[in-house]
Order: sequence, then structure tokens, then C-alpha cells
Amino acid sequence: MSVTDERVEAPAREFDPDRAWGVHPQVALRDESFGALAYHYGTRRLLFLKSRPLVDLVSALDRFESATAAIESLVPENERAQYTRALARLAKSEVIDAR
Repeated sequence: MSVTDERVEAPAREFDPDRAWGVHPQVALRDESFGALAYHYGTRRLLFLKSRPLVDLVSALDRFESATAAIESLVPENERAQYTRALARLAKSEVIDAR
């Protein structure tokens, strides 16, 4: 009988904009002139949020019943798809987490 070393990777975080989201509990946001730095204490990953409107959206997520509601309230209609994609990337990086 042989034993194989099979590593199981955690599934990628699926971003569902109709769910409630917020900043991950292990993430700290630090305001900067270009937007903000997001540091995840668990993964020790540092990410740059390079726009003030994105920082405002991420910071406000926990005040809305869904990411879609936050986007509709805070983002101009012609930019909503772009911000939805940005939130999906932030969910995959564990900067935001489903509530």
C-alpha cells in the first residue's frame, strides 16, 4: 500500500454580490493619499486599494444588506460593473468576507 501526499486546496472564495459583505475581521485598512493599504494579519498579505471611491465602498459594505445595494447606493451607474469586479477580487484575496 502506498501513501500519496495529496494537498487539498481551499476553494476560492466565490463572490455573490447579493450577499452581505464586510471587511474581513483580520484586515486593517490604512488611509493613504492614493486610497488605502489593506493588510491581512492572517495571511500577512498587503494590498493596495488605489481609489478613494473603492475604499469608501469597501468601508461601507457592512452598512448594507448586500454588496449590490452598496454599489447601487455609492457607485455611478456606468461604473458599477467595474466595482463589482473589484469586490470579487477583494473577496478572493480575503480583504472582504461574507457576513
